[in-house]
Amino acid sequence: MRPANLVLTQEWDKTFPKSNKVNHNKVTFINRYGITLAADMYIPKNAEEKLPAIAVCGPFGAVKEQCSGLYAQTMAERGFLTIAFDPSFTGESGGEARYTASPDINTEDFQAAVDFLSNHENVDPERIGIIGICGWGGMALNTAAIDTRIKATVASTMYDMTRVNSNGYFDSENSEEQRYEKKVALNNARTAEYKNGEYSRAGGCVELPVPDDMPFFVKDYSEYYKGRAYHKRSLNSNEGWNTIGCLSFMNQPILKYSNEIRSSVLIIHGDKAHSFYFSKDAYEDMIKDSKFADNKEFMVIEGAVHTDLYDNTNVIPFDKIECFFKKM
Repeated sequence: MRPANLVLTQEWDKTFPKSNKVNHNKVTFINRYGITLAADMYIPKNAEEKLPAIAVCGPFGAVKEQCSGLYAQTMAERGFLTIAFDPSFTGESGGEARYTASPDINTEDFQAAVDFLSNHENVDPERIGIIGICGWGGMALNTAAIDTRIKATVASTMYDMTRVNSNGYFDSENSEEQRYEKKVALNNARTAEYKNGEYSRAGGCVELPVPDDMPFFVKDYSEYYKGRAYHKRSLNSNEGWNTIGCLSFMNQPILKYSNEIRSSVLIIHGDKAHSFYFSKDAYEDMIKDSKFADNKEFMVIEGAVHTDLYDNTNVIPFDKIECFFKKM
């Protein structure tokens, strides 16, 4: 397969400062659906030997110029060859229709990143890990459950996107009736959009300033995506996903066999995050009745909210993450 010709921005357009400790360049690779993915690669300067490598993705609806790029660059400063990639259908990556998601294809995106790293001349293929942030934390765990090449996985401030789509936030819509009504609305939208010949968008984060009667986590997201980390290609910063873009998540749990993951896993979450229950439950399910619980860890960051683990370098435990991956 030949990669599609993508138009990649060459100037530095990240939402974080460029490091003088690493070399940066754009790369592309193909997943098994033939979609060409775009990534930023970060390599420690003056690296000579084959390096351990990490693929980073997330949050859900973000681009590599935001949170995942910050993680990737920071880990490269600490001695890893890293890539931060845009998932299929988003950012600078290929795939049509735009702004849609898939539990299968997005898990495959992580595996394709491992394909790429496993064949890179500067990478030790026996020392490859992945980092998934927010919605891609769940995808990372799902990938670790099927990809035996992955030696270590970090899920940071994770969402289980199948659970939140099926059950609503805090499982407040967890009934057959409520799921049915959502399915009716989404499938009616499919009919209308097919007739009109174009997809509608569901909307990104709430514009600033966020009204006082909105939940804190809505304000938390908007201050990141609409404020300090706005990016023109980020779905959450702009018009959001396709209205029907996440329909398939409602019928496809992604963490079914997480207790069979043999490789190391570190889950990190702030205890003040609205999303804390996703990590808590995912960790408990991962170690329940598992023969491989000894190399699993749940790190709770006291006082941290959801987006603190996006870009607050005083909160993100990079020392811990470095130590974790160096054991690969």
